[in-house]
Amino acid sequence: MVAVHTHLQQGQRWQQQVRGQPPLLVLTLGFTATALIPGISAAGATPSDRAYTALADAEFMVNGPAPQPQFPLPPLQAGASPAVISRAVIQAQGIPLWVINAGLRQPPPVDHLSLGTLPAQCLSTGQALPLEQVYRLWRVGLSWGERLATQTSGYLILAECVVGGTTTALALLRALGIDALDRVNSSHPVCNHAQKRQVVNQGLARAGWPLADLHPLAWVAAIGDPMQPVVAGMALAASRTKPVMLAGGTQMLAVHALMQKLAAIEGYGWQPERVVVGTTRWVAEDPTGDTVGLAQLTQSCLMATQLSFQASRFKALQSYEQGFVKEGVGAGACAIAASLYQGWGQAQILAAVEAVLAAKAEAEARESG
Repeated sequence: MVAVHTHLQQGQRWQQQVRGQPPLLVLTLGFTATALIPGISAAGATPSDRAYTALADAEFMVNGPAPQPQFPLPPLQAGASPAVISRAVIQAQGIPLWVINAGLRQPPPVDHLSLGTLPAQCLSTGQALPLEQVYRLWRVGLSWGERLATQTSGYLILAECVVGGTTTALALLRALGIDALDRVNSSHPVCNHAQKRQVVNQGLARAGWPLADLHPLAWVAAIGDPMQPVVAGMALAASRTKPVMLAGGTQMLAVHALMQKLAAIEGYGWQPERVVVGTTRWVAEDPTGDTVGLAQLTQSCLMATQLSFQASRFKALQSYEQGFVKEGVGAGACAIAASLYQGWGQAQILAAVEAVLAAKAEAEARESG
């Protein structure tokens, strides 16, 4: 159920180390006004929908299907929210969840850790975040990574929800010197590379790229989002004592690249062999991007769940097989964990996801009735 796409031996060793061990899922939420650009993301049908996606995902991850949620999962062009996948796994396998607010326009309606920081402006401004805030997020990430590693006997899954985050990821990768053009993914069935390139080029130019030689965190401040420095710090610190899975595709490959730059510049000791990136088959095999190539360029060990929705009884899940949605809120990593922790195969994961989606439909029917 888990394919290793790059750094095969590292991936196999990592899986052997964590097999049967209980993971701890940490979901870091952030917002960038990049998400409000029309058409930039499909994680919400309209810009106003996308403004609340992270809040809705967090509420669903914690509470599951419930009538009258404060923030309903946003309507999508097609498909079902990846929160359905992650929620199904953590509920059925008893995987604990921490929610962190790294920078939202308003707090999520569930128990969470707030870092007291601001959301990001659109990366096209070249001034996305205050530099002092980015340094604070990085230091807080280091502190919490060390602390969270003590909360599990197994390993950490570090997930995210930042709508527009594949575009900030592209910007960060380019700023760090990685040729990511036309390689990143998106929630669209066909990645909107031209639009992303235009937005990123505008932001980088305003920040002085390519002539400017900035600290990696200064690039995050210019064109990044609040999730990136927090998760980079958490993963670096946690890797000293525990295995870590960065949960996602393009966004976590960018975080991994940031980790390597920060560790080198700051002289921070970590354990690179303990850190892998886990995603879905729909991301790893996306024909409109080059996830595997990007993993190679960022020296990342990339693995992907082989979960398929081809035989699902729900059209919304079948849409994943047409390239819609693909990934989010740690869906791929949670499916990987389901296989490694309790040995679940295709049938068990699909049944659990369908049960959550059916319960969601039932709750919505009760609400409307």
